[in-house]
Amino acid sequence: MTDTTLAVPGLRSMLRHLWQDQRVWLASALILAVLVVFDAPQAAESALFAGRALLSTAPFLILSIAIAAWANATGADNLIAKAFTGAPLLMIGLAALAGGISPFCSCGVIPLIAALLAMGVPLSAVMAFWLASPIMDPSMFVLTAGVLDLEFAVAKTLAAIGLGLFGGTVVHLMIKAGAFADPLRAGIGNGGCGGAKIRAPKPVIWRFWADPDRRAKFAKTALSTTVFLAKWLTLAFILESLMLAWVPAETVTAALGGEGLLPIVTATLVGVPAYLNGYAALPLVGGLIEQGMAPGAGMAFLVAGGVTSIPAAMAVWALARPQVFAVYIGLSLTGAFASGLLFQLWTQLA
Repeated sequence: MTDTTLAVPGLRSMLRHLWQDQRVWLASALILAVLVVFDAPQAAESALFAGRALLSTAPFLILSIAIAAWANATGADNLIAKAFTGAPLLMIGLAALAGGISPFCSCGVIPLIAALLAMGVPLSAVMAFWLASPIMDPSMFVLTAGVLDLEFAVAKTLAAIGLGLFGGTVVHLMIKAGAFADPLRAGIGNGGCGGAKIRAPKPVIWRFWADPDRRAKFAKTALSTTVFLAKWLTLAFILESLMLAWVPAETVTAALGGEGLLPIVTATLVGVPAYLNGYAALPLVGGLIEQGMAPGAGMAFLVAGGVTSIPAAMAVWALARPQVFAVYIGLSLTGAFASGLLFQLWTQLA
């Protein structure tokens, strides 16, 4: 009787710790297990989709993980953080510009964002980069110009930078009012607050591989970042596969038709749940515009879908506290609607 009494609390404690430590992996496994029972073909397709998506983003992920680990091991993170000191609005502008033209996808930029926040880089500049980065990159610019036109590609780039500027400025004003003193979730980063000040600088040793402690630090950072990305992106891509399977393109097409202001509002709201890969969404938007959809609605859909896509949104949720996530979503929707409205006005005046 005593053994049983002791065993049950011990089992409960073990399960509780297992859920706390591995809840993301368990959530992915649970989703696939339920699919196996009720829809085995979709379970296989979701697993394959997640695997293919991870492989396709692997080059960006490996590069960003290596940069984050290198910066941590050498001590260069302090130099990077110091580069973001100075006039806050200037730093927000530079961060928005860097995000708008950076080659990193919304997944590959996650370790860099985490590193910047942990270094103590102000959340306003990080948010500017975070909002702008998923919308546009060099390959997306070329493809947008080819599928739609050059004017749309330029406008989408300006929308990315503008959203970064807008979001970074709003967060800066909120921080001045006392918000976001501790934006990171517990256990993320290494103690930097991300919203107030930069940590005390340490000496930079570029040849970190010559120092056993720094080699170990590089390996530890690379491993922890890889595991962090793997578990969250696996869950994100499984959810994305279900979204694509259960929300057909025809449904999105029907919701986005028409002209005027209402389609822009609808496109902004539909762009959040009806996530499509940025590259896959371009032909859909092109076809809708050819059928008479307002160009502004197409712009709003692409901007909202890019910033609030499942991988991008889950990255924010995984790294930042809920209030930061809520502000991120609010800024995304507001910026997407404004981008669509301004582009619509431009096309009417041109």
